[in-house]
Amino acid sequence: MKQYFFLFGILAGITANAQTNLDKDISAIEDKVIEWRRDIHQHPELSNREFKTAEKIAAHLNRLGLEVETGVAKTGVVGILKGENEGKTVALRADIDALPVTERNDLPFKSEVTTQFLGSETGVMHACGHDTHTAILMGVAEVLSNHKDKINGTVKFIFQPAEEGPPPGEEGGAALMIKEGVLKNPDVDAIFGLHIDSEVPVGTITYKPEGIMAAVERFVINVQGKQTHGSQPWAGVDPIMISAKIIDGLQTIISREARLTDAAAVITVGKISGGVRFNIIPETVEMIGTVRTLDPENKELILRRMKEMVPALAEAYGAKATIEIQNNTSITYNDPQLTEKMLPSLQKAAGNENVKLVKATTGGEDFSFFQEKVPGLYFFLGGKPLNSTKAAPHHTPDFYIDESGLILGVKAMSQLAMDYLNQQ
Repeated sequence: MKQYFFLFGILAGITANAQTNLDKDISAIEDKVIEWRRDIHQHPELSNREFKTAEKIAAHLNRLGLEVETGVAKTGVVGILKGENEGKTVALRADIDALPVTERNDLPFKSEVTTQFLGSETGVMHACGHDTHTAILMGVAEVLSNHKDKINGTVKFIFQPAEEGPPPGEEGGAALMIKEGVLKNPDVDAIFGLHIDSEVPVGTITYKPEGIMAAVERFVINVQGKQTHGSQPWAGVDPIMISAKIIDGLQTIISREARLTDAAAVITVGKISGGVRFNIIPETVEMIGTVRTLDPENKELILRRMKEMVPALAEAYGAKATIEIQNNTSITYNDPQLTEKMLPSLQKAAGNENVKLVKATTGGEDFSFFQEKVPGLYFFLGGKPLNSTKAAPHHTPDFYIDESGLILGVKAMSQLAMDYLNQQ
């Protein structure tokens, strides 16, 4: 028995020393992570066009001595770090694309990039924090590469393009990475990902077992009326008026048919186009929008009723209408057993009091496609300054992240990878 306790004490000492060295390496890399983030922020690139970003990532992974594959799903980068001991394979994922948003923040590394997007001149900005995700995972790759002698298994670093959706007519994102075999050779056993949150205080991690983000559908509605002079609406069929009725009708699906006590659901029309002149009732109107659902049965009901309602409402007013619905993401589903198993790792990284259980959000993430193939855990990382009372939402010109929160992201992802592989 004495020998048992003696050996146990030695092993505990080795483990504690390894953790101390890991923590030291994480603390030492903070300035680098912030520097990488600022460079990526200043030079943002849209979905499937992340050429320079991918070059920067690949160069870093090559310097670390990882096995590196580029051009995955057009501009994605994958790095493989093999531990000195055999074991399972864990994947860590970061998205790398920016958005067509013109930045308003007054920062020394503010984005001044402009481009043409769907026929319009726009700025380009990391208005959702993917620059922080990329920098964090670059930091994790450097930290873990210094500790591969303590890794039992393999770490696969997935830098994914086009999370915000590929351009029209193109494939991209997580779905294309999976199609091209990113979860194979070696086969991934579990995957972890994070998202910075501008409205959660720095130093905080939030999580939820099961569904944490919504399934996302994109829909396009075309209403076909009959053009006429604006002074003689009775001589035509007004698709603008009918579009208003359709929008109103869609909202009754949410307010009167969806089981909102089971889970939240949202239908939003984000764009409506029709007409060229104040005194002409046009021939057609196009509407584009999104559906967000957190419950599979609710999703089935809502999509079915949309397909029934849109043509029926148009017909009632003498017009015709079609609706096309495209799946963008599935429910971001955190495997309950994996979440329970890895919760102590998140608590170790942030402190028990700083890891908080939250309700689901109606935002969407194509990380969900990875989770449909292998068990996954996706969590949120605080990016709101501690002295701030109000934060700009994601996807806005004023979106801002406190960089002091990035190092916790490096620590959490490193801890998850090490613990998952070494607890097997």
